[in-house]
Amino acid sequence: MERDGVEDDDIVCLDESFFINDNYQLTRFTFGSQVLELYCLQSASRAELLNHYLSKNADMLRGCSVIELGSGVGITGILCSRFCSEVVMTDHNDEVLKILTRNIELHQSSQDSHSCARLKAEKLEWGNSEQLKYILQRHPEGFDLVLGADICFQQSSIPLLFNTVEKLLQVSRQAKCKFILGYVSRAKVMDDMVISEASQHGLHVTEVAGTRATVRNLEGVIYEITCG
Repeated sequence: MERDGVEDDDIVCLDESFFINDNYQLTRFTFGSQVLELYCLQSASRAELLNHYLSKNADMLRGCSVIELGSGVGITGILCSRFCSEVVMTDHNDEVLKILTRNIELHQSSQDSHSCARLKAEKLEWGNSEQLKYILQRHPEGFDLVLGADICFQQSSIPLLFNTVEKLLQVSRQAKCKFILGYVSRAKVMDDMVISEASQHGLHVTEVAGTRATVRNLEGVIYEITCG
């Protein structure tokens, strides 16, 4: 959309401090019967929408291999490790990856860790074919599930997100892989873009019945996204 011949600024639905804040604190999270302690920011992310859904539907995770996009400090991925066989958590930010690795180490050394999964952190910027190729070379059969927990903040990143998702689902098609997205609405233009970009990449979006919820004053929903 343009105004007087000038393209509108990219919509970013978070304050810039979210990406550079390093005030990590050991924080306890409870999702159903699962309790995690991780280093975390007091941030604007609302990943708990997907986390509560997964904890209530843990059977879908049992024995699965999972890749998470935009993992941040790793709350969702480490929760999944209680049930999965393997979890690869990814992020594009080097500083975030350091905290993510620290949380993996913390979780694996915890005396009360229930993890049965192999946990790994990898760098992945959406749309970066070389980084994705590096991951897939180590997982040539793909993954059973792709996860995203409240990761749609920036308008310009949405096409890149679905470019990455499409490639992951194509590689993993024989395993009937699906992308489970915990989506939190912050702007109408973003709501429309998520659906339209998925469609343009040949993907089918299904709203999971009964998952619409208010998450700290914002509306959220769980989408299941598959190859069309």
